[in-house]
Amino acid sequence: MPVVIRMSRAGTKKRPFYHIVAADSRSPRDGRFIERLGFFNPLLPKDNAERLKLDMEKVKDWIKKGAQPSDRVMRFLDAAGVAKREKRNNPEKAIPRKQRKAMAEEAAKAASAAPAPAAKPAPAAPAAS
Repeated sequence: MPVVIRMSRAGTKKRPFYHIVAADSRSPRDGRFIERLGFFNPLLPKDNAERLKLDMEKVKDWIKKGAQPSDRVMRFLDAAGVAKREKRNNPEKAIPRKQRKAMAEEAAKAASAAPAPAAKPAPAAPAAS
């Protein structure tokens, strides 16, 4: 049974509150879970201590058992110093269009400024008589 550590949404409409749970990966997001590990309240300011509470002992225990944290939970664990989050791939398409266009123009200018390789002169056409 693949176990994941993920967030389960609670709270009302437009007032999100998340429980951080260990759950079977096949169960629904807000459905059945194995154990509650903490909570996250995104409505509180970032410097508030009540914004995120995690039972680190339980989290470490689940990770030792092979549970895989979700991307967001991995960010929390990285901030707490429990696990190291790998940098994600950020392709060029993620750059805003105007910035991409400016980068392309700079590359074109650099290519035109570079000396072009010397081309062989074209053979002269025979004179018509």
